[in-house]
Amino acid sequence: MQLRFWNKLLFFSFFLFVQYGCSVKPFYVLRDAASDYIPPDYSNPDNWAALPIKSDSADALPDTIFRDIQDHAAVDVFFLHPTSYTGDRGQRYWNARLDDQEVNLKTDRTSILHQASIFNGAGKVYAPRYRQAHIYAYFTKKNKSQAREAFELAYQDVVAAFKYYLTHYNHGRPVIIACHSQGSTHGMRLLKEFFDNKDLQDQLVVAYLLGMPVNKNYFNEIPVCETPDQTGCFCSWRTYKSGYLPKRFPVGDSIAVVNPLSWTTDQDLVGKDKNKGAILRNYHQGIWTHLTDARIEQGVLWVCKPHFPFSFLLRTKNYHAGDFNLFWLNVRENVKARVHSFLMESEH
Repeated sequence: MQLRFWNKLLFFSFFLFVQYGCSVKPFYVLRDAASDYIPPDYSNPDNWAALPIKSDSADALPDTIFRDIQDHAAVDVFFLHPTSYTGDRGQRYWNARLDDQEVNLKTDRTSILHQASIFNGAGKVYAPRYRQAHIYAYFTKKNKSQAREAFELAYQDVVAAFKYYLTHYNHGRPVIIACHSQGSTHGMRLLKEFFDNKDLQDQLVVAYLLGMPVNKNYFNEIPVCETPDQTGCFCSWRTYKSGYLPKRFPVGDSIAVVNPLSWTTDQDLVGKDKNKGAILRNYHQGIWTHLTDARIEQGVLWVCKPHFPFSFLLRTKNYHAGDFNLFWLNVRENVKARVHSFLMESEH
């Protein structure tokens, strides 16, 4: 009984977004700095957190009612994971090494399992490992040049992985871009550089750019999604407890927000009865229905505090880590709807 209590209690660590005051701050620059960039070898499957040709956490299913269709899916999903290099003991470099097994295991057990697996019901999931910037790079005021260099190195890895994917895996197939947090920092840039008003835009099913503020007019030709089955558009939201606005990141009506319970940009409250299912820390515990409502307010997504065993211990008002998880089944079904719409349009 006591063990079950602590297993449930550990769930809360998943919801706590690591702040800039992490225990270990970066000091050293990796030998392969952005100025002397050498791309990783993306022909090596070990440099991918998820590939359709190997067994990985993106293949997981939280319940037997779901199906992994990657072996015959008609579209691809290029997934960029969030920061898992968060200042644990020894993490004193501005970028994570690609062969850091502790960081890779953390990535696989959190974002690849909980987030990338959403997409295995609609597409083949490709998730590159990249030399992600240290979480402190988002918050430093004294080391801004090192932070910019760290993000640049990470982004160049993302570009190298995407180019390898296009050459060796894509073969002209439709593409979904999906990312969270630092993944979205790089994903929005990737989308602008490779898709926005480019030939690849015709292959874009949809982009999910979660956890970072994206201006409504950031792209020239890629609009904010306004309906549940719209294609060639992007969805974005950042989740907070109702009444709370972040102090460190921009807010305001210029920021794109799509409500994942209605898949519109309307500011009306959508009740928790429309929340088809969330995933908590114990992935294989299955779906939790009707966990939160959702409403758009000043460039963020407001939700009521989720209730589950021991949820009274959840003190944070920042639900960043749950941007995907709180709406897990809604996102999974929306992906299928947009893929169906895209394929139907392509036939005509």
